[in-house]
Amino acid sequence: MNQGNSAAGARRSPPRVELLRAGPTDAPPPSPSRPHILLAVDQLPRTLGGGERVVLRLAHLLPAYGYRVSILTLAADPESAALAEPVPCPIYLLPLHRTFGPEALRAAIELRRFLRREDVHLVQTFFESSDLFIGPIAKLLGHTKLIWSRRDMGILRGPKHHLAYRLLRNLPNRVFAVSEEVRRYTIDVDRIAPDRVETLYNGLDLSSWLGIHAERSSRGPSIVTVGNIRRVKGHDVFLRAAAILAPEFPTAHFSIAGQVLEPDFYAELQALVSQLHLEDRFTFAGNVTDLPSFLRTADLFVLPSRSEGFSNAIVEAMAAALPVVATRVGGNAEAVLDGATGRIVPPENVDALASALREILSAPDLAKTMGRAGRQRVADRFTTEAMMKQLVAVYQNLLATP
Repeated sequence: MNQGNSAAGARRSPPRVELLRAGPTDAPPPSPSRPHILLAVDQLPRTLGGGERVVLRLAHLLPAYGYRVSILTLAADPESAALAEPVPCPIYLLPLHRTFGPEALRAAIELRRFLRREDVHLVQTFFESSDLFIGPIAKLLGHTKLIWSRRDMGILRGPKHHLAYRLLRNLPNRVFAVSEEVRRYTIDVDRIAPDRVETLYNGLDLSSWLGIHAERSSRGPSIVTVGNIRRVKGHDVFLRAAAILAPEFPTAHFSIAGQVLEPDFYAELQALVSQLHLEDRFTFAGNVTDLPSFLRTADLFVLPSRSEGFSNAIVEAMAAALPVVATRVGGNAEAVLDGATGRIVPPENVDALASALREILSAPDLAKTMGRAGRQRVADRFTTEAMMKQLVAVYQNLLATP
């Protein structure tokens, strides 16, 4: 995690925890009856990913359950969306260019001081640097309880990460895996004891999605996907499947919503649209700030990812009463019931994806039935209430244990 060409004097300055954003002025004062939870994340980038959004969401939710909350990050873009919106708690920055060497040692000492000064009781980490740098300091030097949050199948890891996770496998008190598939990976690859790893699905507030299907457009079918533009999301596979279906469904329109995180891949997609003669049938919708409104005019949702942990986009699409076609990666098959709420297909298989989309597009009554079943599945398994009940029970258990 290198951040370029700071001056020599600046490099010699010891890292200090900086307050980026203060919490609300009407927040209750610190109290021993309100345990302090620190949510630690590697970075707050300009465009937030699913993990960063989960951190912010937990920060909004946890005070209602009796917890004091702070967020700590090791890097922050000044234009990060996390800093632009109202924050429910303090956000701190411990600027760190490297997670090893003299600078890291000074940062570890500073972090220990911070944890003790702020009387942090439990640290929950997200992503590799937070797990492997903040986690050990919090547990061994800060004497806090520690939870790792595992959100993917290790797609961002290098060999050093794999080794470090195995060496530190006994460190966390608990590991939250975002899906059963991620839980199995954590047990099998990281070799963490099964009784310390549990699946915690992302929860959704259904109140924002009620009645959304009532305003769906009656024009030609709209097939959409939502996900920042990165190769791992498989948008190129979606484009090739769209090219197969376009002649069969002459009024169908296809769309991708998401910010461009990999410009080279975006350029490839634009060239592919032209190559496949889909200019009039395909739209790049860009960043969508009002997802319920975007999905309101859709008829079918597709997630062609090459890798996933657990897709928030799938749950949101099902909450919008959309049938979902998704690839069999990560936790997708735990959200989508094949044949009941949509279809599950192999990754990288254009023909299988096109066939599943064709099946649903050709049967509007089946699409509606799948959409209704998907919404009910979200209500049964993937709500905010279910997520928070499980998470708070773990917090209470850990905090009550010496």
